[in-house]
Amino acid sequence: MAVDVARPGFSTTTEALCLRQWRLGPGQPTLVTDQFGTERFNLIVDDRADVHVGSKDGRFYLGWFPTGRPGTDGEGWRLAVTGTANIPGYQVSFGMETPAEVVAAAVACVLATSRPV
Repeated sequence: MAVDVARPGFSTTTEALCLRQWRLGPGQPTLVTDQFGTERFNLIVDDRADVHVGSKDGRFYLGWFPTGRPGTDGEGWRLAVTGTANIPGYQVSFGMETPAEVVAAAVACVLATSRPV
């Protein structure tokens, strides 16, 4: 096997790479927060201008931290659902630069799974 040292690495074309443009940057947080009505959720803006949304039953929480959640490394969003005695809950976090459209889609998916008991 001969090695061509004049051409290090590999070669390809941009067509073969299937280059795409991706949504980047935080976007508009209202795409997320506008999903919550006051009849089922409480919304609080604290002294740091962080936004906290909680369900009236206390089992759903969403926090938006525009300058980063204190004590974390760049966490911008925190979504949590409390479990039951038999089934554990879960939490998801997104970085400060995660597009609001991505967070909004995750929140919409979680909200769609809830139902009255």
